[in-house]
Formats: sequence, structure tokens, C-alpha cells
Amino acid sequence: MSDLICRCLRLKSIILCHTSFGLNSVLALCSDFHGYDNTTTQISESLAFNIQTLHIGNCKGVDETSLLKLLSETQMLKSLCLRDTHITDRALCSLRGSSLEMLDVSNTMVSGEALAHIIYRNTGLKCLRVKGCRNLFRCKCDATTMGEFSYLNSCGEVEIALGKTCRLHEISLGWGFSHFSMEALKPAITTLRKLTAGLGSSLGEAALVQLPSACPILESVALYFQVISDSIIVNIMESLRNLQVLALCYCFGDISIAAFKFFMPNLRKLQLERVNPWMTNEDLVILTQSFPNLAELSLLGCPLLDSDSQQIISHGWPGLLSIHLEECGSITENGVSSLLECVALEDLLLRHNMPLLRQVSLDLCDASEGYLDIPPDDKKSYLRFVMIARCKSMECGLAFHCLEPRRKRVHKETLLLVRTSENVMRRVVKERIGCRDFE
Repeated sequence: MSDLICRCLRLKSIILCHTSFGLNSVLALCSDFHGYDNTTTQISESLAFNIQTLHIGNCKGVDETSLLKLLSETQMLKSLCLRDTHITDRALCSLRGSSLEMLDVSNTMVSGEALAHIIYRNTGLKCLRVKGCRNLFRCKCDATTMGEFSYLNSCGEVEIALGKTCRLHEISLGWGFSHFSMEALKPAITTLRKLTAGLGSSLGEAALVQLPSACPILESVALYFQVISDSIIVNIMESLRNLQVLALCYCFGDISIAAFKFFMPNLRKLQLERVNPWMTNEDLVILTQSFPNLAELSLLGCPLLDSDSQQIISHGWPGLLSIHLEECGSITENGVSSLLECVALEDLLLRHNMPLLRQVSLDLCDASEGYLDIPPDDKKSYLRFVMIARCKSMECGLAFHCLEPRRKRVHKETLLLVRTSENVMRRVVKERIGCRDFE
């Protein structure tokens, strides 16, 4: 990879997330090269100097020292992704330039103070992703208060910095953010189009109710582990008429189908995970009427659905591109032939054989005949990624002497098949892999 980088003297964009990008690649970017500007004056600078897009998320081969060297060489960066890396405050603060428009430091240990420093220098920031950053809000023991905990002065620096300097289009937040944070963020989120609130954030009913008025042009709302209610969902549905994406995942509180009885022709993606165990086929019909133009549907934990649900889905949303159905009762009991009517389908979590299908994730227990047919290597197919999960039985940890031990199905391993233009790679991994891991 480093040799390739050295040959690209006009390199402006590097998108290498989840790759072996490491020390040698950093050294190649930071090495000096000689060239000429428009006036034929000889100049000498590193390749990193002119990089505008740098996405190296989850590249574990880049340590703190390498990141420090690389970021200190950059000057023109507009888009920077460092999620799931070893980035530190020192390395982040070494970032030169003031042209950042997108910054992703999700799942890192950067502090609020360091992040605020970057925000103040990059007033044109439009996208900030900090979900999973546990170190943004730290507290310390104050000896003058008899051991009581008080937040550091930098506790709210990120929100204050954003509120004073930025006009965001997208924000993804997590640990430490609350309804107080939303108040401080109000000046920055009037132009917000995409909001993701993840684990560790606690926006509360007050902030969520005010969301449509604070962010009137929102197009995407994704809430994870938040406390929600019918009134909150109704308010979002009624007020955000341009909403295109709605994701409610692992949220707390009671919601019912009444919250979804609003005609939303612009909604393109609906993701309901562990929030609607009450859903029946009748409720599914209501969803098809409320959101007639869905392109992506994801349902997790709807045990009351059955095989008739497939026909409701295929007739209600014949133009679906993506269907994810997990732990949805007996929906696959009689196969999945009804879903064949979704002729545009490209991504399905169940067994499927449409010609445009490129990636599929299967559970072996969904196979009615106990096995799954994979297209042979010599057969022309658009299918590129196949993930087949195998399960095993395991006794439930909660056992009582008066009851027989309960057994549950847990993941054992995943058979991964990756088809290239030359061959098919087969590998067995312990992790559970899904289609989203290849996005």
C-alpha cells in the first residue's frame, strides 16, 4: 500500500477504513516530494499536505505516534474519519488547518477539551460524529466538597463550542449528552438534517419533544437506548414532514401502533429494533399505508408476525431494496417465496435468489431442508457476499430447582463466502457477521 501511495503524487483523497493502513503508509504520506507549482517554481512538501479526505477508521495498525506525525503534516483536510482508532488528545490537537467540514472520532478516547479546541479552529464544521466517546465528559473528586463529584469546567465545552461556531448538518452523539446539551446546541442545530443519539446519551422527553422546533428540516432521526413514548413519535411524525429515515432501536418506554398512523410519503427507511414486540399483521398493514414509499425495512423482535407477513410486505412495498427481518416469529416457516415479488431487492437477511442480490445474511436454522444452496463458482451471479450463521443450544443462566432448565439458541460461528471475479473465498469465523459489516 505504501508503494502505491508513493506513486500517487496528486493524491487528494484516502478512504481506507478497515484496512492494513499503518506505519509504512504514514511514512509514505509524510515523506517529502519535489514538484513545481503553476509558476514553475520548485516546491517541496509531503503528500499529506494536500490531502482533503482522510478516512482510516478502524485501522488498528496506526498507533498514537503515527497519527501524531500524519495529522501534523495535513493542512487542507476537509473530511477526517478516525473512528475506532488509537487517536489521543495530543495527536488530535496536532491537526493543522481550519477547513474541516466532517469529523468522525466515534469510539475513541478523545476528551471534550481537545475536541472543543478543534471545533473552535474549524468553524465550517458541518458533520460531527462522537458516538461511543466515553471520555468527552469526565468528573473528578473535589476535596472541598467532602468527596462529592463535580464536573470539570470542560464538561460542556463541546456543546458550547458548537453552539458558538458551527451550523451542523449532521451530528451523532453518545455518552454524556443530555437535554441540557441540546439547549446549548440549539444555535448549531437549526440547520440539522441528520441526528443520531446512541448509547450513553439521555436526551429525555423534554429534548425529544422540542426536536422538531429546534431542528425543523431534519431528514433522519435515529434513537438508540432512549426513553420514548407515543407522544414523542407523534410529534416527530406530525412536524417533520421531510423525514426520510426513522430508526428506533432498543429504546425504553411504551409505544403503540397509534404513533405510526400518519401518512409519511417521504419516509424511505424504517428501522424498528426491540421496540415493537406487539406488532401483528394488522399493524404491519397500517405501516404499509402510512409509509407507502419505503425502500428499506428492518424489523427485529416482532414475535407475533407469521408467514402471511411476507405477502403484506411484498404487496405493500413492492419496491423495497433492503429487507432485514430478525426474530420475527414464524415469518419464515413456509419459506420466503412471497418476497420474490419485491423485484428490486438487493439486500435480504433471509434466503433469496433474486438476480440483483449482492449480499445476503442467513441463519442455518431458517433452512427448511437443513441446508442452503450456494450458486456454483462457474455460474454467473451478482452475489458477492454470503454470511451463513450456525447456532448451538445452551442452557439459560436462570435455572430453578422446580423447573426444567431452559435452553436457548446462541451463535456458534459464521461461514463467510466472498466471491470475486476470479474465485470464491470461504472462511469460518467466530464472530456474527451481517450485511451491515460490509457497508
